[in-house]
Amino acid sequence: MNKFGLTTEEASKALSEQGNNALTQPPRETFWDKLWENFKDPIIRILILALLVNVVFVYMGHGDWIETMGIFLAIILATFVSTYSEYSNENAFQKLQEEASRIRCKVWRDGEPVELHIDDIVVGDAVILEAGDKVPVDGILLDGDVKLDQAALNGESKEAHKLIAPPDFTWGDGTIDFLDEHKLFRGSVVVEGQGIMQAVKIGDSSIYGQLTQELKDDERDSPLKLKLKGLAHHISQFGYAGGVLIALAVMLHKAYLYGDFGAYFANTPLLLSDLVQAVILGIIIIVMAVPEGLPLMIAIVSSLNMKKMLRDNVLVRKLVGIETAGSLNLLFTDKTGTITKGKLEVVRFITGDRQEYPAFDVLPAKLKAFTYQNVVLNTSAAVSDGAMVGGNMTERALSNYVGSYRMEEMLHRDKFIPFNSANKYSWAAVSGNSERYCLAKGAPEKLILQTSHYWDAEGNRQTLTEEMKKTLDDRMLELAADAIRMLALCTYESDIEGDELPADGLTLVGILGIRDEVRPEAIEAIAEVQDAGVQIVMITGDRRETAVAIAKDAGLLQRPNELVWTSAELAEMSDEQVKLELHKLRVVARALPMDKSRLVRLAQEMNLVVGMTGDGVNDSPALKKADVGFAMGSGTEVAKEAGDIVILDDNFLSIKQAILYGRTIYNSICKFIVFQLTINFSAVAINFIAPFIGIDKPLTITQILWINLVMDTLAALAFGGEPALEKYLREKPKDRSAPIVSKKMLSTITMGGVYMTFIAILFYKSSYVDHLFRNAPDHIYTYTGFFCTYIFMAVANGFNVRVSGLNLLEHIDKNKGFLNVMALIVAIQVLLTYVGGRILRTTPLNLHEWSVVVLFGLSIIVVDLLRKSVCQMLEKK
Repeated sequence: MNKFGLTTEEASKALSEQGNNALTQPPRETFWDKLWENFKDPIIRILILALLVNVVFVYMGHGDWIETMGIFLAIILATFVSTYSEYSNENAFQKLQEEASRIRCKVWRDGEPVELHIDDIVVGDAVILEAGDKVPVDGILLDGDVKLDQAALNGESKEAHKLIAPPDFTWGDGTIDFLDEHKLFRGSVVVEGQGIMQAVKIGDSSIYGQLTQELKDDERDSPLKLKLKGLAHHISQFGYAGGVLIALAVMLHKAYLYGDFGAYFANTPLLLSDLVQAVILGIIIIVMAVPEGLPLMIAIVSSLNMKKMLRDNVLVRKLVGIETAGSLNLLFTDKTGTITKGKLEVVRFITGDRQEYPAFDVLPAKLKAFTYQNVVLNTSAAVSDGAMVGGNMTERALSNYVGSYRMEEMLHRDKFIPFNSANKYSWAAVSGNSERYCLAKGAPEKLILQTSHYWDAEGNRQTLTEEMKKTLDDRMLELAADAIRMLALCTYESDIEGDELPADGLTLVGILGIRDEVRPEAIEAIAEVQDAGVQIVMITGDRRETAVAIAKDAGLLQRPNELVWTSAELAEMSDEQVKLELHKLRVVARALPMDKSRLVRLAQEMNLVVGMTGDGVNDSPALKKADVGFAMGSGTEVAKEAGDIVILDDNFLSIKQAILYGRTIYNSICKFIVFQLTINFSAVAINFIAPFIGIDKPLTITQILWINLVMDTLAALAFGGEPALEKYLREKPKDRSAPIVSKKMLSTITMGGVYMTFIAILFYKSSYVDHLFRNAPDHIYTYTGFFCTYIFMAVANGFNVRVSGLNLLEHIDKNKGFLNVMALIVAIQVLLTYVGGRILRTTPLNLHEWSVVVLFGLSIIVVDLLRKSVCQMLEKK
């Protein structure tokens, strides 16, 4: 019977007293939860209010059921499109998560090894660990010797060596110390060795579990949602005020036409009838003021861009993530796999006489042979057909370094002594081809002291002087400052007694420089994101010197006043001190999970829009708390669960693309708002002025329905396809609390709205314009002309607001859908003049009348080009 582990009875008792290893899952939203949340959108709320009022009037016999159904469809379409997009993505994501979490572990029960699901482990269980296993609980090492990759927990790529805990070892007061040589933590991976650990902290009590529970924090409003709340507030004020004023204006106009104010207000039946009509018109104005197409447009533009982003290796789990990415002020990013490649590479080979070679292929023959032998024979990893299988990160880096190189006749390994922390080297005795010698591999600071010679480029053995050793030491110090780790390769030409290398007499083959290289594309992406006004802070578990070297290579550290903090330094600072210096921060080294959450919280308190990238369990609370969390595709399930966006290729370039798409969406939404509010502003103004100048129903209810619902829905598709332009990255991030309608947008809306109102007055009051159309008792040709002109002006204004410059067709080839949709609107409008009849108050026009309509419709382009020219002149001044 094995001396470790529990009996079935003991396991049952532990289960009843302390529970199992299952983690409490963060609450997940159902389809209906998401749908209900989308109904809380501020614009949707105004639409619902307008719908309820319309339903009441329809019930009373004074409303229009077509308009009521139109508003209802606008609400349903907008909410269901966004809900379905999020829910379908979330479902696909959950399936991936479930596949990844089917983990089984081996434990000792009743003296026998048995396989259990990870959730069934209890406190006291003896868990068997082998290379490649994930540690399933927090605990201590009872037997064996293992090396762990703890990057998922502390972000540090260096492997942690764990040793057997002494009999009197206790877990302690709960202080997190990932470097404790006896403690093992859930989520880390065994990269070398084997052992048995005792489960001490399980489930939610483990560090992994505690971090997952932090994912339940409430989320704050996204910047776009905050801006839309403000827009909804202003629109509702404008609509309500406009509705009331127009209702009053209608009543005063009716009284004026009656001729006697006193008699009019005494005529109760007539007064009530007119009052109902005035209130109905007021409600219509409120509905007109609300941009019904905006929620649908946001859903459409987000969904369209989600598909585009997936092609760029960006999986969007929550629509809000794309919107928010474009507003980022501050991005906290991890190092490994995001800025760096996430794997070690041999970047230099240095000989004893300081010759440096950039790659294995260019090494001299003798050095190449010794290096290859040291890689494949002096290793604890498995070797098949001269190639390494498995091994830790360093061994894999060496295997990649020698690549496909093979020796014609391979030597035989007679003896192998693995690496240990005391000697800091491994060695192997090899023989073959009438030769017998030893290969050594380990820490340069240890092996160089034991060398007396080196192999030169011609394969000759030369004396290694103390001066040469000093020169090598100096060079290695320079490389260490660039975050390059060194590994020395040596030979020994005689037999070795015992397990230790001799104190002198080794021959240096060379020193390998190993590093997790910065991704070349990440350097360019970081520069572009910084140029976009986003502050980037690298947070890593690496030591300060390594972090600084990587940050300099990546372009994060460029100026003397930029700050690098360690976790210890951060802990000593008050929240106010951190806030004062945060704008200069570029690197946090030796970071702990709580450091990330604290920095996110403080940045948000400063009203900044904060992004966080991460792949480990240690990153998940900060990913959840950040305004937008970017989880890495190769990261842990917990990190992906916490993120809004999953970067499938772990590449910083993809983060830059997410920011670009976010800004594209924001710009598309702003364009649509200008387009729609210009129409709404002019429609409200026309109906407000009409009673005072003797115009009855300048726009009918059914015409308003076509303008506000059908046309706006189509326009949402048109602006939703706008391309992601690199120029958006050169814009400054939008302030979180700034209104979505900027001064420039407001001037465009006002100018366009006033001009469209002016044209309406011309059509209804100018005899000159009236004479351009055929005469009819009811002016039906002129009224049809105005309705078509109004739609054509709206279409032309779409081209105006699509670009900020004077070239209205700029980048139109990247959004051909815009041309198609606008052409469709024009085609439908022409068709309506033939089939609309009494319903839409239209009649067919002749060629001359159509030419008048087209000229008046296009005139808004001339007006807006003049506005843009004046604005550009003023900006230059």
